[in-house]
Amino acid sequence: MRTYFVGYVFTEADHSIYVGLVSNSLWSTFKRVKYPHLVRWYQWCQADAEFQKTVAPLVAAAGSSAELGREKRHTLRDLPGAEMGKVVTRFPPEPSGFLHIGHCKAALINFNYAKKYNGRFIVRFDDTNPNKEKDEFVESILDDLKMMGILPTVITHTSDYFDKMMLMCEDLIRRGLAYCDATPVEQMRKEKFDMVDSAYRNKTVQENLDAWEQMKIASPVGCTYIVRAKIDMKSLNGTLRDPAIYRVNNTTPHIRTGRKYNVYPLYDFSCPIVDSIEGVTHVMRSNEFHDRDEQYAWLLQALKLAPIPIVDFSRLNFTYQLLSKRKLQWFVDTGRVSGWDDARFPTIKGMMRRGLRFAALEEFILSQGASKNINLMDMSKLWAINKALIDPIVPRYTAVAKEGAVLVKLSNGPAHMEGLTRPRHKKNAELGNKVVQTFHHIYIEGEDAKLAFDGEEVTLMDWGNCIFKKVKKNDSGNVIEIDADLHLEGDFKKTKRKLTWLAAIPNALVPVKLVEYDHLITKPSLAEGDNFENFVNPNTIHETICLGDPNLRMLQKGESIQLERRGYFICEKPLFKTDEILLIAIPDGAQSGPSILSHKVQLKTN
Repeated sequence: MRTYFVGYVFTEADHSIYVGLVSNSLWSTFKRVKYPHLVRWYQWCQADAEFQKTVAPLVAAAGSSAELGREKRHTLRDLPGAEMGKVVTRFPPEPSGFLHIGHCKAALINFNYAKKYNGRFIVRFDDTNPNKEKDEFVESILDDLKMMGILPTVITHTSDYFDKMMLMCEDLIRRGLAYCDATPVEQMRKEKFDMVDSAYRNKTVQENLDAWEQMKIASPVGCTYIVRAKIDMKSLNGTLRDPAIYRVNNTTPHIRTGRKYNVYPLYDFSCPIVDSIEGVTHVMRSNEFHDRDEQYAWLLQALKLAPIPIVDFSRLNFTYQLLSKRKLQWFVDTGRVSGWDDARFPTIKGMMRRGLRFAALEEFILSQGASKNINLMDMSKLWAINKALIDPIVPRYTAVAKEGAVLVKLSNGPAHMEGLTRPRHKKNAELGNKVVQTFHHIYIEGEDAKLAFDGEEVTLMDWGNCIFKKVKKNDSGNVIEIDADLHLEGDFKKTKRKLTWLAAIPNALVPVKLVEYDHLITKPSLAEGDNFENFVNPNTIHETICLGDPNLRMLQKGESIQLERRGYFICEKPLFKTDEILLIAIPDGAQSGPSILSHKVQLKTN
């Protein structure tokens, strides 16, 4: 639990180790999942301004162009009116589901601006709707933020201020700036659309206070009311047409306050109030809320609170993706996915389970900064960044599809198993070596065997050349076996085909299941009137059963690898926990839309 490596202040030891870590391409991989005390020390170094000034020239001299290994450093635009040490930002997630990639942008931008100005970053749970909120979602959100290195200065809850907000609501009623409305929902919606005043809009203050008291005790009469701010029913901005600010909810206990309250504020009412109470200096949120900026400003003014500037940035919109919690909940409730952490979901947990590195997500988001440009982006761009990040640092192994695998008999191959020492990654010696087993019988891919012919010379990757003497086929014309000779002195540069293979040693190969997930919907972008249920992809799981390299026995959950000629994978279930290794395919950015193939884990030809 020491804070420094030597003594009680930063020394050359801390400087040297820090520079060594940020200059190492593997650090960005390990720091998220291992060595918690080293990570704690590392984050302490990052947070200390004087330390960063000292090591900056050392990092530059070490040839590191980034703070986090391969991760890029991005410069955020200056905030209007920002003062060093005084900036306060916030991220207010509702604990009604897991964080998804859209939330991640808001969290990252607010966190990084607070860091830029040595300010405070608040994570505030907007727990104002007991019907949707659960403790498991609170824990999941905190876990995701911690995993992403987004560390709040303080964690708060909107429910901390329920008493104050009730008094503020009552104050608006007393001053004639809010009223209680029992208009049926559909009629109220129509009146707002038609810009027609509610019949309750001009009730007396006392009548409204009486209705408010009935709401607070959730009486049968009180349950028919909501409180609306009295703004402007003729406004061209629909959010100003007397928006609801308080409602009755006595059906579900609150996750923190139980049944203490029967009335709860709506987000648009609670947000400016709590921002003011907590001293937020800059409200940074996606421009989907832009129409509500006037409402936000009106409420602050009506409540006699100081104005707070709002900085809009574009919302993340991706093709073939659903970011609506309601729609994602439908997939969970109907059993089409295993849960909120399903690898097909755009949640942080789902995408990490599919092999996304946070460094790639951070680079993708921060490269856009707080831009207001609205773009419909292709998720393949994110996965391409991820591929560039993991390609140099993940080891490489082999798997041969079990279906159609063909036995090749090498007449001059080793009669007993022999081992060849080969690098786990040909361009990264830091990953160490592996043992490649050789034998006089080997398996090759059925797809490769189809192209074989008598006399063909091919290269067996990581071993050497061999010559197919006799390609044996059955009555249907399918290759069933090949007789061959090793030709290790042959020139691999002259062969047209380089084949993956595995030694056919009894009980040596490990069973492997490769799983690739497809998009949940088949339409790139849903229009306003589209029912998403009409575009649900009926086939989103593609599986390939393989014979695996014996080296895969040591694979741990969460480790990423590359299978030669197949792509990148992350271990979902290691061998010791099941009777086969389960590997989830990591997208490489090559494909954006749904697959039209029966399976997508295709063998790469060469």
